[in-house]
Amino acid sequence: MRAVHTKKSTALALGHLSPSCWCQARAPLSESQESTMSSSAPYYLKGSPLNVRLNSVIGWLARHGVSLAGTAELSVKGRKSGAMQRVPVNPHTHEGGQYLVSARGHSQWVRNMRAANGGELRVGRKVRAFTAVELPDAEKLPVLRTYLEKWGWEVNQYFAGVTAASTDEEIIACAGDHPVFRITVTK
Repeated sequence: MRAVHTKKSTALALGHLSPSCWCQARAPLSESQESTMSSSAPYYLKGSPLNVRLNSVIGWLARHGVSLAGTAELSVKGRKSGAMQRVPVNPHTHEGGQYLVSARGHSQWVRNMRAANGGELRVGRKVRAFTAVELPDAEKLPVLRTYLEKWGWEVNQYFAGVTAASTDEEIIACAGDHPVFRITVTK
């Protein structure tokens, strides 16, 4: 499913699909379009230059103690470099558990988290170290729905038309494209 979603993203860029049908439809691509895409690449939606700049500002603010709507700066050890990588995230609480959801898909921080099995969340001087366990797709539905209820105003564009009001089937269809980690604060 991940490769199909990536192909849909390419089809969108080529004008074949509207964002509202990425997760619901499977549009055929021409042979030339198929040959330019990797069949093993997981879904990831890269940020625009403006979005990258805004994220750096939001991360800087969190690092200096200003949390916008609950954002925090995630630090996770790089799987190749070993250096701490930083990115702003929207920590999410659902039924007493704490979660990190990757709205953009299988990003670098997700890949690093899989290798490191944890990291740190920072807002100013308050640093919370945590361990992380990735949820299987079958367990994501309630977390994704409440995440979209809280953060949809910011992240709906990355869920391709799927919102908190979408059916269970629509959310489940996109679950594999949005990694979810249950985090446990250790200190």
